[in-house]
Amino acid sequence: MARHRLLIISILILVLAPYSVPSAGAGAPSDQLRSGVDRVFKILKDPDLEGEMKTSQRRAAIMKVADELFDFGEMAKRSLGQHWSQRTPAERGEFIRLFTDLIQRSYVSKVDQRGSQEMIIRGEAIDGDQAVVKTMLPLDHSRQMPLDYKMQNTDDRWKVYDFSIDGISLVGNYRSQFNKVIRTESYGALVAKLKSRQAEFSDPSAAPIGDKTAR
Repeated sequence: MARHRLLIISILILVLAPYSVPSAGAGAPSDQLRSGVDRVFKILKDPDLEGEMKTSQRRAAIMKVADELFDFGEMAKRSLGQHWSQRTPAERGEFIRLFTDLIQRSYVSKVDQRGSQEMIIRGEAIDGDQAVVKTMLPLDHSRQMPLDYKMQNTDDRWKVYDFSIDGISLVGNYRSQFNKVIRTESYGALVAKLKSRQAEFSDPSAAPIGDKTAR
């Protein structure tokens, strides 16, 4: 599960990493990522939101930025894959809520604890309403980790719907887990597991996200 945890951490890196852009010609997708980064830093540095007493307010503010950066509905749909078409409108709505909560709670619970690291935007490729923003995160010992963010333009705004490390996709990882549960158990069992994970977020000893979802 080490790679899966790296994928989750990349969400945090996205909003907590100061960006270095190699050229001034970056287009709208990377511009909107950078704007989100700036807003998160502003929240974290706001003296009126510092301290444990302001945790709820600070996290709510960060969550608002996350909602504008990520298309959680599209991520949920792609993560369910072939099983999405079999779901009723009510089931789809419930699944989106559960999936969004799964990602957001993990994201927000750790966002205050992450240190900043420089992320280099290497470039972007835009094809109609789809785009890929390629970045590189410098690690220790002169190593680098490539992070690619897939985005789509919805209502004149670019949002992230998937990202990958070394070609391993967050959505693909979840799709594999979810498909396994549905095929070996049932869709209802998957929903039950997601609801169980909701309850575990309040337990600090709970396993990292992804370690228990598909069990």
